Amino acid sequence: MDFLSTLFRQQSRAVGLLVPAVVVSEKHADTLEITEHPVETGAAVSDHAYKRPAEVTMEVGFSGGGSLLDFVNTAAIGLSVGLSPKETYQQLLELQESRVPFDVVTGKRLYSNMLMRALEVTTDRTSENVLMATLTLREVIITSTQSVQVADKQNMAQGVNTSAVQNSGTKTTTPVNQSLLSSGAGLLGVG
Repeated sequence: MDFLSTLFRQQSRAVGLLVPAVVVSEKHADTLEITEHPVETGAAVSDHAYKRPAEVTMEVGFSGGGSLLDFVNTAAIGLSVGLSPKETYQQLLELQESRVPFDVVTGKRLYSNMLMRALEVTTDRTSENVLMATLTLREVIITSTQSVQVADKQNMAQGVNTSAVQNSGTKTTTPVNQSLLSSGAGLLGVG
């Protein structure tokens, strides 16, 4: 890697608009749900399958904001580099509470329509001045629906024939109840 690419290296990972300073691990999960129904002999038959929403768990670290100069605390007067761990944690909480789907960029793929299912933050003596978090992000499957407006049955010229389809339950056929006399006449060609 050359010197300029090291200086101007772009972070390749992002959670919404937040870019972590370090990604410790990423765990991707793509699951296919397969339903099973027993048949008469007791064997399982897989007759239906659907894809569950994608999920990714990221262990990330955000560096703490600091002073612009080493010899003077410029953060005290509002001049600092980056956000403090407290501010970054608040932004992650706001992202989770907003419930608005966002994009997630990992080293393996780009996820769209993600929500933060879980946010876990651990602070100990080694991570007091940084934010170390475990984010569990899950895909939201978004569909679209369409409304269709139809005229009321009484406003149609032929209401029964042109009205909207309505669910009237399960129908079964029944044989026509015929007498022996009428069925015998049908066989003879009479009647």
